[in-house]
Amino acid sequence: MVKYLVLQKQVGNNKKQYTMYFDTISDYLTRIRNAQMAQHRTVEIPASNLKKRITEILYDQGYILKYKFEDEAFGGQGKIMIALKYDGNNKPVMRSIQRASKPGKRMFKGSNDLPHVLNGLGIAIVSTSRGVMTDKEARDLNVGGEVLCKVY
Repeated sequence: MVKYLVLQKQVGNNKKQYTMYFDTISDYLTRIRNAQMAQHRTVEIPASNLKKRITEILYDQGYILKYKFEDEAFGGQGKIMIALKYDGNNKPVMRSIQRASKPGKRMFKGSNDLPHVLNGLGIAIVSTSRGVMTDKEARDLNVGGEVLCKVY
């Protein structure tokens, strides 16, 4: 969880709200989902090491066209530029991208209990002790972890 400073003004109310908890992975997935719904070709996302690894996995699995990591943006943390991939009918290749483990309810699974997304046609992205990887790689290495999201 990351705290951000948020100022909220209401008519007739001068109270200010200073903290807001923010799930950065959900924000990452929502930015991609919204860009696809609006049929944008690229999307710009604040970077972190976890989001960079998720982006690499999506590229390796063929869900995004290309990506680029840029430093010194968004206050020094960098940004990720993602080129989204569409099929011949101008529909996104990534049909669904959903957060599995949430801050209020973490989803940890052993290597034998990792979900099969669309009977193996989709992927689950898992954060393990050996790094962030797909569910198939985690099963091959016989490691479990936190299921971050499901993509198909």
